[in-house]
Amino acid sequence: MRTIARFPLYILAFIVLGLIFGYLTFKVLSFSRTVEVPDLYGKSLLESNKLLGNKNLYLKIEGEDYDALIPTGNIIRQDVPAGNKVKERRGIKVIISKGPRIQSIPMLVDETLVNAESLLLQKGLKIGKVIPVHSDVIEKDRILAQKPGPEDQVSEMITVVVSLGPYEHRYSCPDFTGMPLEQAAELAKQLNLKVISEGSGEIVQAQKPEPGRQIKTGDTIYLKLF
Repeated sequence: MRTIARFPLYILAFIVLGLIFGYLTFKVLSFSRTVEVPDLYGKSLLESNKLLGNKNLYLKIEGEDYDALIPTGNIIRQDVPAGNKVKERRGIKVIISKGPRIQSIPMLVDETLVNAESLLLQKGLKIGKVIPVHSDVIEKDRILAQKPGPEDQVSEMITVVVSLGPYEHRYSCPDFTGMPLEQAAELAKQLNLKVISEGSGEIVQAQKPEPGRQIKTGDTIYLKLF
């Protein structure tokens, strides 16, 4: 009977000891030493990672900013100043350099939109707004104007005016059959149409699209000669 009566006490003691050991284990595992934060200013990411790793810290990149002195990709700021004490396994937030701010904007007029975007990307700039307009002189997708220009104050966002080419005109396709090739080509040119011919003759025998079909400026007319 006494053994049975003591049994609940043993269980209670076991539970209490388990809680005590669990608490002590948690405290031991969660304990971290404090370490001194190294100076990362001006250093590369590779060098900074090594310095932080030696302190059981890690690097966390928060963003980029321009800096005239620090090379591109190197660190210009850190959230915890060098020499401060922090616990191990902490991330140190840093801002890396984008290099010096661009001193000039390239000339984009007469460039294609694709080429202009590539030129700006090389200088850390980008097109912020594209204004499309029709032009009978400048071919489609070429830049007519830009703001700011090469002589203006530098801006990271560039506005460009881009040609859509001439306005489209829709009309019924003429009948080219029976015409000499030279005459048919001249008429197509006046209507801003492209001509592709096949055959060794000089007279148009057939055509596509057929006469009377709806076409627009810039379309291609296929002529069969005999």
